[in-house]
Amino acid sequence: MPEIAKFVNRGAAIITPAVAEQVVRLLPQWKLEFTQINAPKFPHLVDQLSFLADAVEDAIEGAYKDLPLVGIAQAVFALIYAHKKVGIIPDALLELGRADDSSVVRVVLIQNEKAFAIYAGKQGLDWRQITSLA
Repeated sequence: MPEIAKFVNRGAAIITPAVAEQVVRLLPQWKLEFTQINAPKFPHLVDQLSFLADAVEDAIEGAYKDLPLVGIAQAVFALIYAHKKVGIIPDALLELGRADDSSVVRVVLIQNEKAFAIYAGKQGLDWRQITSLA
């Protein structure tokens, strides 16, 4: 996971406020697309993407002001990455196509665990369900 963490950190470093605001405008459509992800080997990916999308929306729109900027940038990067059809592993590969998306999302959740756990609690969500590997 260290290489994926470096990849996420490099990607997040180029996320500007303008990029984050543009992503927020696209999130309603992306959320619908995310619900169509069929990745049985990664059963929590859709819920995790939805969680990150909600967190980014709340942070950028000012409804929740306690997420660190690095966490917001990493979440934006993960959402952009998951939205793309071609990544490290192309999504078209049925069994493994979402492995890279899942890994990127997991890194974001792990690296920002404390902040996202607090956010989840304030939203009435069970953090353990969001981060579950099962």
